[in-house]
Amino acid sequence: MEATNWAGNYAYRASRLHRPSTLDELRAIVAAAPHVRVVGSRHCFTGIGDSHELISLAALPPDVVVEDGTATFGAGLTYAEVARALEPEGVALHNLASLPHISVGGSIATATHGSGDRNGNLATAVAALELVTSDGDVVRLARGDADFDGAVVGLGALGVVTRVTVDVEPFYDVRQRVFEGLSWEALLGHFDAVTSSAYSVSVFTRWGDATDMVWLKDRGEPAGELFDARPATVERHPIMGVDPIRATAQQGVAGPWYDRLPHFKIEFTPSNGEEIQSEYFVARGDAVAAIRALREIGDAIRPVLQVSEIRTMAADELWLSPQYRQDMVGVHFTWIRDQAAVERALAEVEAALEPFAARPHWGKLFLASPAALYERLDDFAALAARLDLRGAFRNDWLERLLGSR
Repeated sequence: MEATNWAGNYAYRASRLHRPSTLDELRAIVAAAPHVRVVGSRHCFTGIGDSHELISLAALPPDVVVEDGTATFGAGLTYAEVARALEPEGVALHNLASLPHISVGGSIATATHGSGDRNGNLATAVAALELVTSDGDVVRLARGDADFDGAVVGLGALGVVTRVTVDVEPFYDVRQRVFEGLSWEALLGHFDAVTSSAYSVSVFTRWGDATDMVWLKDRGEPAGELFDARPATVERHPIMGVDPIRATAQQGVAGPWYDRLPHFKIEFTPSNGEEIQSEYFVARGDAVAAIRALREIGDAIRPVLQVSEIRTMAADELWLSPQYRQDMVGVHFTWIRDQAAVERALAEVEAALEPFAARPHWGKLFLASPAALYERLDDFAALAARLDLRGAFRNDWLERLLGSR
C-alpha cells in the first residue's frame, strides 16, 4: 500500500497490510489481529484509519445486487465503481460527494456528504450493513434495528464493514450551471433562496470582496439567474484559474447524475496529494452569523487557502452524524499542503466558529475535540464496547475522542 494518505500529510504506522479475497479469510485475519483497521481510498487527513495492522477490501468480490429499491455491494467499492454498476440497472443514488473516487465504506463511516437543502449525507442512504466484529463474527444491522442508527456512522470503531445496502431510485439526469461574483450582501441577505435554488448548491469563495462562484446542480432546468451573480460563459474548476478539464460539465448540459453531482469527473482523480482539507458544520440558523465570523478572519487564513465551499445538508437520526437531528451548513476548506501553517489557520477558524458549536468533518483535519458536541457519544462508546470486545479497533485517534468511555 501507499505509505501515506491521499494528501501525503499523514504517514501510516501499520506494519502489515492484509488483502483478503474471501469473507472467511477476512474473519480469520480480524480475529487474530491485536489491533486492526480498514484502509480504503485513503482520503482521510488524520490517523482515524491507522492501526498496527490494516486491511484492504479491494480483493473481496463486489457482488452488486439490485432489488426492491435497494442495491447491495461490497463496502470497498468507490462511488465511481458503484455508479458504473448501477447504470445498466437503470437506478441511481440520491446524492454524491464532490469526489466520486472515495470508498463507500469510509464515506458512510465518516458521514461524508454532498449538498442540498433536502439531501441527507451519504450515510442516510444506508438501509443495512454487514460487519465483521473483532472476534470474527458476522453481524448484520438493518434500518429499524436498535443499534442501526449508532452503527452507520461508525468511525471504523465497531468492526470491518464488508457489505452495505443502500436506497436507490430511478436513473436521472442533472444539469449544472455556474454563476460568478455573487455578492456577500446577496448571499447573506437571501441565504435560504440561494441554497434552495437547485437540487444541490455549492458556494465557492476565498473570503474576498465577493464570493467566487455558485454551482447549481438541478434535476430539471437550472435557474437562469441568481441575484447579482453573472452566469459563467466558460467551464470552471472549483478553484478560480485552474484548468477545468477534470471538472464535470456545466453550461446547463444534461448528463447522468453521477457525472454532474460530483464536481469532478469519474475518469479523473483531481489534485492528488496537493492539498489538506478541513470542514466544519453549524446549525442552519447560525449559518449567516458563522459566515460573517469567517469573513472577519479572511486575511489571516487566505495565505494557506486554496478555496472554501459552503454547502447544506438535511437532518438525520444517525448518532454520530454532524447532522444529527438538525439541518446543517458546512464550510469546507481546501488548504495548501503545509501542515504547520494549516494548523495555525485552523486555530483561527475554530476560534471564530466556537460560539456556534461547530462540528468538524470526521475524516478531515481539525484541532479541538468535538466530543462534547455529540449527545449520543456515550451510547456509541457502549455500542463499540459490545461489538468490539477485545478493543481491536481502538486506535490513538479514537482514544482521543472517546477518552475513558
